[in-house]
Amino acid sequence: MTVPSGEPSATPSLRSLLTDKMGALAIRSGQIIIVLALAVIVVFALVQLKLVVIPVLIALIIAAAASPIMRFLKKRGMSAILATWLTLLAGILVIGGLVTLIVFAVRGQWDTLASSAKDGLDQLQNFITNGPIPVDESQIESAKQALIDFATSSQAGSGALAGASVVGELATGAALAVVILFFFLKDGPAIWAFFLRPFRGHRKARGERIGATAVRVLGGYVRGTAIIAFVDAAGIGIGLAILGVPLALPLAVIVFVTAFIPIVGATAAGILAALVALVANGPVVALIVVLIVVVVNQLEGNFLQPVVMAQSLKLHPLVILVALTAGTILGGITGAVLAVPIAAVGWAIVKTWNDDAPRTPAPAVRQPEKP
Repeated sequence: MTVPSGEPSATPSLRSLLTDKMGALAIRSGQIIIVLALAVIVVFALVQLKLVVIPVLIALIIAAAASPIMRFLKKRGMSAILATWLTLLAGILVIGGLVTLIVFAVRGQWDTLASSAKDGLDQLQNFITNGPIPVDESQIESAKQALIDFATSSQAGSGALAGASVVGELATGAALAVVILFFFLKDGPAIWAFFLRPFRGHRKARGERIGATAVRVLGGYVRGTAIIAFVDAAGIGIGLAILGVPLALPLAVIVFVTAFIPIVGATAAGILAALVALVANGPVVALIVVLIVVVVNQLEGNFLQPVVMAQSLKLHPLVILVALTAGTILGGITGAVLAVPIAAVGWAIVKTWNDDAPRTPAPAVRQPEKP
C-alpha cells in the first residue's frame, strides 16, 4: 500500500531521529561515555606502569623546582652539561642529607614514638567511652579497624611499596628517576620542543605556553611547599620543646615530611603530637599542643601560603581533598604526594588553554554621516 502524496510518512527517517532533541542528547551521551572510557583506560595503563610513571613525575617536579638554578648558572656562561651536573649533585647531596637527618632523628626513637601514640590513643578511647557522652566501644573498635584496614589495604600498602621485591623496585625507581632528572635538567626545553614539532601557528604557541605554565606551577609548588613545611616543623617543634614534650625532634621531622600532603598531612602530624603529649604530659599540655598546631596551620593558610605559593596553587580545598583521595587510591602515599601538584598544573593549563586564541574582532559601528 502506498502512502498518498501530500501525507506525512508514518515512519520517521534516520536523519530526524538523530537531529531531534533526544537524538542530540543520545549522541552527546555517547561522546561522554567514550571520553570517560578512554580516561579510565589511560589511568589503568598509567597505574600498571607506575614503576616508570612515578619516577618520571618525580623527576619532572624536581627539574621544575631546580629550573631557576639552571637558568642562573647558564646566564653566568656555564655550559649546559656542567650546570646539569652541578645542579644534580647539589640536589642529591641536599636530598640525601635530609633523608639521613630524618633517619637518624627518628630511627632511635621510633619505637618510643609509636608506643606513646598507641597509649595516647588508648587513653583517648577510654575518655570517649567513659566520658559524659556515652559512646559504644564496639563503634570505636569498628572505626579503628576500618582505618587499619584502609592503611594496610592492597591500594595503600601493596604494589610497588610492598612484597619481597620492594627493595629492588625502589632502587630501580630511584635510579630511573635520577637518570630522567639528568636529561630533564640538561635538555628539558629541547625535549618539549621536540614534541611540539608537528604543530604550527597558534597550536605551537599553545604548546609552548603549556610547557612554561607546567614548569612555573610545579617549581613554585615544590619550593613553596618546602618553605611552608620548614616553617610548620620549626613552629610546632619549638612549641613542643618549650612545653617539655618528649620526642620533639622526631615529631618536628614528621611534621616537615607530612606537610607535603596538604590538609591531611598537617592534621595527622598534629594528632600524633597531641597523643604523645597526652601520654607524657597530661591532657592540659595535649590541649595546648592542639592549640599550637591549629595556630600554626592558620598562620600558614592565611598569611604564609598566599605569599609563598602566589599563583602556584589556586585550588579549592574540596578539589585538594578529592585529588588526595584519588591519588591515594591509585598510588598510595606517593600518589597522595603527587596528586595535588598534578591537579594544580592541570587547572593552570585549563586556564591558559585559549589565552592566545584568535578572537573575532567586534563589528565596527558605522557612524552616521554629518549633514
